[in-house]
Amino acid sequence: RYEPVWSSLDSRPLPAWFDEAKFGVFIHWGVFSVPSFGSEWFWWYWQKERREPYVKFMEANYPPGFSYEDFGPLFTAEFFDPNQWADILKASGAKYVVLTSKHHEGFTLWGSKYSWNWNAVDVGPKRDLVAELSASLKNRTDLHFGLYHSLFEWFNPLFLEDATSAFKTRKFPTSKSLPELYEIVTKYQPEIIWSDGDGNAPDTYWNSTGFLAWLYNDSPVRDTVVTNDRWGVGSICTHGGFYTCSDRYNPGHLLPHKWENCMTIDKRSWGYRRDAQLDDYLTIKDLVKQLVETVSCGGNLLMNVGPTHDGRITVIFEERLRQMGAWLKVNGEAIYRTKPWRVQNDTVTPQVWYTFSPEEGNVNAIFLNWPVSGTLELGEPQAKLGETQVKLIGYKELLKWVALGEKGITIALPQLTPQQLPSQWGWTLQLTHVN
Repeated sequence: RYEPVWSSLDSRPLPAWFDEAKFGVFIHWGVFSVPSFGSEWFWWYWQKERREPYVKFMEANYPPGFSYEDFGPLFTAEFFDPNQWADILKASGAKYVVLTSKHHEGFTLWGSKYSWNWNAVDVGPKRDLVAELSASLKNRTDLHFGLYHSLFEWFNPLFLEDATSAFKTRKFPTSKSLPELYEIVTKYQPEIIWSDGDGNAPDTYWNSTGFLAWLYNDSPVRDTVVTNDRWGVGSICTHGGFYTCSDRYNPGHLLPHKWENCMTIDKRSWGYRRDAQLDDYLTIKDLVKQLVETVSCGGNLLMNVGPTHDGRITVIFEERLRQMGAWLKVNGEAIYRTKPWRVQNDTVTPQVWYTFSPEEGNVNAIFLNWPVSGTLELGEPQAKLGETQVKLIGYKELLKWVALGEKGITIALPQLTPQQLPSQWGWTLQLTHVN
């Protein structure tokens, strides 16, 4: 049994499925999807920081005295079809999904009895969105289902009161945050609890270690659940399950601890923005690069989409998800269930990233630019004459190669038209019997 102290909790081995999965989809959805302007931090930027674009937007488009709470009934989700979402998510090649059950605005996407009249069952859709998506994913896919949950809430009076006392009182976590966490785990049995938003309070205020001890020892998901590292000031990149360290974290080198790169297709926001320009969205080439770099350095990629207030995953997000799925259909064996190799990217040709498939003993060299010369030089693999074989995944014949002295290999790529290439945006060489 795990004790409610970090030394004990941190000793828990991460369930194997998470490292094998490599790729997940994050979904930021909530009342902020109604104004869908600027950022999911809309309420804070408008009311607390009073940033000019937000103030002007409200003055120009809403009557005087319109409050953030008035957006609640406008969060309607009339086009939300959980089966359609499940099919898109499955087509992306992701192995897990993390849905925002509650962001910093405090609005819960399930009918929480601790969030009276500020949840999706009482207000807006009048539906339990968490239950619906969870059921569709279970029925139609083999994806692992996870929930994001914000510890703090910007404007909750109980939280503000505790903050005023420098967190000497604990009214908010005991009456709101912790009961919600126990509620979602018991009710939906998520396999990821993605915690966020410490509100500058320590983990002792949140009783994070107490909750995690229950989660690991006695909860219905104790054997499969994974958690992140956002459990109070000072815990990020130090305590918990996998490390996130910061948003859009991509160190570019191997880390000794399992980590995740959570990032957004829309470079500027996690929630949906009606004011997004085409340039604000990462291209599929950018996204494949992120995935390959992340996985070769031992991380998982959690790629975010923001649905609309009426429940649509917009076509540009859907296209990116399906493109990633198409790429993974060909190159997935170099991603899923792999381990980092002895080097992460090549010394001679830096846009080549390596992974290792332990079951087959193959080294995978993923290259993101097809060389004009038709040959690819790799500085790291040590080839063995008569033993080493080189294969382009998705292409039938073995490739010719020559060794470059002690270390390194030059590979002759097949001459293919763009239509004949096994995939777009990146390709995998499978090397067998290399040192």
